[in-house]
Amino acid sequence: MSDTIQEIEYVVAEEESGTRLDLFLSEKLSGVSRSFLQKKIKEGNVLVNQKAAKAGLKLEAMDLVTVFLEPPKELSIEPEDIPLAILYEDEDIIVINKPKQMVVHPAPGHYSGTVVNALLYHCKGSLSGINGVLRPGIVHRIDKDTTGAIVACKNDYAHNFVAEQLKEHSITRTYHAIVQGHVVSEEGTIESTLGRHPVDRKKMAMNVKNGKRAVTHYKVLDALNGRYTYICCSLETGRTHQIRVHMSGMGTPVLGDTVYGPGKCPFSLTGQTLHAKTLGLIHPRTKRYMEFDAPLPAYFQKLLQQLKK
Repeated sequence: MSDTIQEIEYVVAEEESGTRLDLFLSEKLSGVSRSFLQKKIKEGNVLVNQKAAKAGLKLEAMDLVTVFLEPPKELSIEPEDIPLAILYEDEDIIVINKPKQMVVHPAPGHYSGTVVNALLYHCKGSLSGINGVLRPGIVHRIDKDTTGAIVACKNDYAHNFVAEQLKEHSITRTYHAIVQGHVVSEEGTIESTLGRHPVDRKKMAMNVKNGKRAVTHYKVLDALNGRYTYICCSLETGRTHQIRVHMSGMGTPVLGDTVYGPGKCPFSLTGQTLHAKTLGLIHPRTKRYMEFDAPLPAYFQKLLQQLKK
């Protein structure tokens, strides 16, 4: 193989025995599509025990899977003069209220108009570099159509300090949502494992093989008109799509969520009615606890009034 090709090896664990080759690699190589991996397998760039294999091959414990991939190309992400709703800023961190339809960091199909593009311009390039060229300053993210508070870091010290709090689940993250249906219990806790959906790799699912622990605490804020409920969710863990999957699993999907809820929405909404309302953390320099509140977007407030009638 050429020196420009990256060789990656995995040994199949006992609990992974019986997994299809393409699914196995989808779990290992986050951010790489299953169709791309199937193409690489077909081209002979994936070996199982040093032999070419098919995408549907069922792996056995102790199998050696070798993948040959071209290293990712370094992309130049340009600063863009995009207005930011800044909730707080100092020499170490910046907290913003992210609007709908704004992607947090560049990814295939979204290399401009992201939070990172805006931060690069606003912070004059003064952002932590731990997450590489595509995600400078980014410690955590929220979905494209989820609004609300996120924090970015301006130096590596601050980044590591905040990232450690995320790892320990000590950061306060409270979301407000409107869900479809009547939530019976005034408050409760949903606990499950959460991982990639076994068939649709763009979705997450509860209680799947090799899933990670996910805990959401919820409380009813307003019963509205009985057909919808206004709730507050506090994250004990922060898994991808956690609130959306947990609410859907409870039979009360987030209003506007066409991925985990009904395919059609009775209102003219752009994605799920989910807002990251409160973010609390220990400041990396002062070591004092700080809490930031992101006001509800106008569409959310208008919808609440409408649903109370």
